[in-house]
Amino acid sequence: MPHITLPTDEPGIVGLFGYRPETAGPLNALAEVLLRADSTLTRGERELIATYVSSLNQCRFCASSHAAFAAAQLPEGMDLVERVRADLDTAPVTPKIRALLRIAASVQRGGREVTEEQVAAARAEGATDLEIHDTVLIAAAFCMFNRYVDGLGTFAPEDPAAYAAMAEKIVAVGYTEGAAEPGH
Repeated sequence: MPHITLPTDEPGIVGLFGYRPETAGPLNALAEVLLRADSTLTRGERELIATYVSSLNQCRFCASSHAAFAAAQLPEGMDLVERVRADLDTAPVTPKIRALLRIAASVQRGGREVTEEQVAAARAEGATDLEIHDTVLIAAAFCMFNRYVDGLGTFAPEDPAAYAAMAEKIVAVGYTEGAAEPGH
């Protein structure tokens, strides 16, 4: 049960967006740029970063929803997402994505945890400055999103089908096209 009275019974951040729509727009716009705008990282890879950080933060709603969003946009689907969440070191991702996920994990622990060695390792695997920047910003943003969702005690569905339905909508229209409205 949420810590505050929400206008709908929508889960996670969606319910919070209904409570304070004036914050929903900027937060959805940030997610849209970070996770869907043109990038050399695929949408699925960026959603995987969001999933990984949310999993490390133990935010069930964000980890489950973004896992579904990543799986819907990665050729390897949920199997890859679950393997990354279970053990990054053995997951079948490219060395560049593994290096970027390690940076994201450091951000999750604290911004100053990112080391020059991690950045050099990512660069050695072909990561660009923009990809490193966006990885850090995705990780930092999802720490905020995770704390927002869990700090207000929002509801997280148990049924994976609920997240798959959210994924259909987000993959089709994105974060700014009605994603903050109840029922989306």
